[in-house]
Amino acid sequence: MTEREPFRVQIKVRHYELDTLGHLNHAVYHSYAEVARLELFEQAGGLKAFAKDRVASVLLESHISFRRELRAGDVVEVTCDTKFGTGKTFKMDSNIYKLDGTLSAEITCTIGLMDLDKRKLVADPHGRFVSAGLDLKLMSTSE
Repeated sequence: MTEREPFRVQIKVRHYELDTLGHLNHAVYHSYAEVARLELFEQAGGLKAFAKDRVASVLLESHISFRRELRAGDVVEVTCDTKFGTGKTFKMDSNIYKLDGTLSAEITCTIGLMDLDKRKLVADPHGRFVSAGLDLKLMSTSE
């Protein structure tokens, strides 16, 4: 049995995203992970399904480890893999790779699903994903 690959998107580093040293600005790495998360949610069917139920994902915590610099013109692949546990939160991990396979950054985010009317996190996010009909095999390599 082969291990499944996580979801991935390609992004080109743009000149206006650089800092004064000519590296990709630290905050943009987080933006790239957000692009991957939103693309994954959309392709898995979550954005429309959750909007109908007045539920939305909310970023609670983000941690990044910078490994190698990125510069203008670099094209990167950003992965995203969902890890469910118990409780009201789950993790979404992203890695940013140069096309030659060099790991540029590792990002781990803690996410919750918020009831937009009560402004509270909902219990059992995995169950909410299942009941909303999301493609969990696309979202998580452990499903």
